Amino acid sequence: MSFPIEIREQAGVRSLHFGSDSIQGAMRIARPWHLELDYTREMMASLLLRDDTHFPRNVLLIGLGAASLTKFLYRHCPQAKLTVIEIEPRVVAAARQFFKLPDDPLRLNIVIADGAQHIAGYDNTYDLILVDGFDASNRSNTLSTLPFYQTCRTRLNNNGILVANLLGRSRGYQSNFARIRSAFDERALAFPSCDSGNVIALAAGRETIRIPLSEFKERALELKKRTGLNLLPTLMRLEQAKSCPGEILTI
Repeated sequence: MSFPIEIREQAGVRSLHFGSDSIQGAMRIARPWHLELDYTREMMASLLLRDDTHFPRNVLLIGLGAASLTKFLYRHCPQAKLTVIEIEPRVVAAARQFFKLPDDPLRLNIVIADGAQHIAGYDNTYDLILVDGFDASNRSNTLSTLPFYQTCRTRLNNNGILVANLLGRSRGYQSNFARIRSAFDERALAFPSCDSGNVIALAAGRETIRIPLSEFKERALELKKRTGLNLLPTLMRLEQAKSCPGEILTI
């Protein structure tokens, strides 16, 4: 079913909408490479889970939106090759026209396809898979099924990580996260819900990840110094929610 694509601007922020007030992506016009929405910033906490300075090298993004995650990774992870799967060509056109999506075929490959079908049909592997795909009714459809998450796991390299944006205020959040845990043999963690209602889930493809919160903080400070992205509020919320027993982040 087709839906209208709307571009709105308010207080210096340009936003993408699918015919409703729900925001599908946003960009501060004066800072186009900045992650404007809280949940997009939290999805980048995945960069703190590996101490390899060359992580990630190969990234798959399912769902383009306003290209916020794509642009951040393109700018701050120059070693990474990015593949973006977006089902709606009009979203790609809007990202190019209104949200400064880079045009660099050597590092950025945009594929118009159904994300679940595409990942099932190709055996490429990735260091990082980010899932942020919703339709006009804020449904993720096949991108929240157990077979999809199981396929994602098979497409991760040895140190690979899955990151998924879940809508915490929808009835399907807990069952959705349970499917991620099942697909990844319980190696998954859900951050406390953002103010927007989004819940970010992280999952480890192979071996369990264990990082002391003190080390996580050090990595967060280094990332902030390098990119300007401040993930210390995320760390504080994890501590307040007691999501890390023994002061160790475990996935």
